[in-house]
Amino acid sequence: MNAQESIDFAKKYLEDLLSFFGVNVVVEAGLEEDVIELSVPSTDLNSILIGRNADTLRSLQYTISTTLRNKEAALTRVNVDIADYKKQRAEKVAEQAREWIESVRRTGDSYIADLNAADRRVVHRVADEYDDIRTFSEGEGYDRHLVIVQKSS
Repeated sequence: MNAQESIDFAKKYLEDLLSFFGVNVVVEAGLEEDVIELSVPSTDLNSILIGRNADTLRSLQYTISTTLRNKEAALTRVNVDIADYKKQRAEKVAEQAREWIESVRRTGDSYIADLNAADRRVVHRVADEYDDIRTFSEGEGYDRHLVIVQKSS
């Protein structure tokens, strides 16, 4: 299945999954940097669809991505956002990252943050705005964490 068919399939698949929860909505679908972006509008079931620590949201993404891989789709990376949860989360993490970076700049001490992969990516992007700051990830699996240091370190 080509790129457009992959996007269309992912959109329909998510709409069908949501219908099992009793949520009948039109999912917006697009493509950004070879990642299928699926956006679900706000409903009464946002908290259930997102889940504790966004576990349900990640499970939906994983299910769609795995299905696309099994169908040998051209695109298999999927990002699902429900009621702009991820967008708002990224904004909060970016704000926190700026505070951490200012602290590192002020004190010269490195900062270590235990964050999931998506949040680490946000911090890396924010750090790119600073010429004197460097970020990197260390560890494996659940023990992976982000380190913020001054470039002179």
